[in-house]
Amino acid sequence: MKHIVLDGLGKAYGSVEIFNDLNLEIEEGEFVVLVGPSGCGKSTLLRLIAGLEDITSGDLLIGEERVNNKPAKQRDIAMVFQSYALYPHMKVADNMSFALKLSKVPKSERAERVKEAADILGLTDLLDRLPRDLSGGQRQRVAMGRAIVRDPQAFLFDEPLSNLDAKLRHKMRGEIRKMHQRLGRTMIYVTHDQTEAMTMADRIVVMHGGRIEQVGAPRDLYSDPDNLFVAGFIGTPEINRFPGRIDGETVSLDCGVTFSMKLTQPVAVGTEIICGFRPHHLAVSTEGPEAEIALVEPTGEGQELQVRIEAQDVTIVLNEQSDVKVGQRVHLGFDTSRTLLFDAKSENRLR
Repeated sequence: MKHIVLDGLGKAYGSVEIFNDLNLEIEEGEFVVLVGPSGCGKSTLLRLIAGLEDITSGDLLIGEERVNNKPAKQRDIAMVFQSYALYPHMKVADNMSFALKLSKVPKSERAERVKEAADILGLTDLLDRLPRDLSGGQRQRVAMGRAIVRDPQAFLFDEPLSNLDAKLRHKMRGEIRKMHQRLGRTMIYVTHDQTEAMTMADRIVVMHGGRIEQVGAPRDLYSDPDNLFVAGFIGTPEINRFPGRIDGETVSLDCGVTFSMKLTQPVAVGTEIICGFRPHHLAVSTEGPEAEIALVEPTGEGQELQVRIEAQDVTIVLNEQSDVKVGQRVHLGFDTSRTLLFDAKSENRLR
């Protein structure tokens, strides 16, 4: 069942257009992540769904109801912000139940909802503390608990983990996913961190310059991107790009590598292309173009190498440790069965 639908949605501030004609359907109970660089419009879109911004054009439907002019408090949606926005003078339990108190929910019911949310988020022993006595992760859980007690149709998250350190971010990603699995509610999550998107989403919406570039499951966006932007934004480390051209059924790269590839679409001979190789699909080999190792970064069991080839920086991820050293000349091996081809002018995928 379609729960939230964007139908030609647009937003502008005067003559400044943020985005226009956005179309997206979100299923009930789905975890959707909006991802993209700063300024692409993802947070603005979230605020439109929440009712915190006016819609310039198009329609927004929640549960098949057009809600363009419906105020935020009537949309039955809870939002978790980047800042915790907790009342410093209120204890955790009071922070979590304050919205229910304003809605005149009976005290006994408020207490029961707070208890249930605290059990879900591991806050039971913290209900009598003030926000200043909590860690950053605990404060973020309180902010999520404040949303849970409202029992909304959908949850909106606006970069909620950006203020946390790396270890705590990893832990909180798991907490939010567990919360989604337990509650089964629709969740829309905004982040610029593609790792968060890849590890949390049922589907990812990649945005760029006010456009939706591609929508799909994390694995699909990684292995089958529609264009060079999506290929470069999804995946860590970032995809390597090698310029070249199409010579019939042969791909010739400027670095001297050639290989056969039969495309399903007609492409003129001599068409300039960008050939994308994930760092995991390159290797140190006994043959291939020469490269110089510029940096070796141990990653536990494996290594990440930065090499230079034809004045170009290239990243290689090795799954095992090797004895290579900075300054060493090596040969670069290409897994040509895993390459991604893009038209150099349009940057669209060539399949």
